[in-house]
Amino acid sequence: MEERNELYPIFLKVNQLNILIVGGGNVGLEKLHFLLKSSPRANVEMLAKYFKPETIALAEKHQIKLTKRSYKRKYLKGRHLVIATTDSPKLNKKIYLQARKRFLLANIADTPELCDFYMGGIVNKGHVKIAISTNGKSPTTAKRLRQLFEEVIPDDINLMVENLNEFRKNIKGDFESKVAQMNKITETLIEKKLKND
Repeated sequence: MEERNELYPIFLKVNQLNILIVGGGNVGLEKLHFLLKSSPRANVEMLAKYFKPETIALAEKHQIKLTKRSYKRKYLKGRHLVIATTDSPKLNKKIYLQARKRFLLANIADTPELCDFYMGGIVNKGHVKIAISTNGKSPTTAKRLRQLFEEVIPDDINLMVENLNEFRKNIKGDFESKVAQMNKITETLIEKKLKND
């Protein structure tokens, strides 16, 4: 049987969640940047003994709390997500195990077997957001697919989404008839695209 990606994609309201990133080096900066690129108002605290100047600048720009301390279990209290990016595999694993005991979702950087979720490639055009996952196998493939989608999805897609949302609000009938009407309208978008190709 062919191996398949069994991850279930969800879109989290990270501005309403409490996220902890442990580690202040390059990987911690990368994870923070990734979160803020997608969600500029993400609610994040970073915990490390040292922070890169770039991390401090990014944190100040987005009101991210930086705590200059060593990791202790008490920092998991009240969290929803934990991301560990320290250069100590032993500490990262400890964070993962302690997070699991508290039913917290954890991502241990560069250690797929210690991840409850992956931070995949994201295409963001206004209200349209596409998440790309390679099941942790190839971040480069996710990056290339992201670049492809960014190129082919028109910049004015947001206008279409807004217009369809207004139309949807005014459709009469039960759920099934509303779905049928929306499908009929949007299928012409695919037909036009195929004709233009």
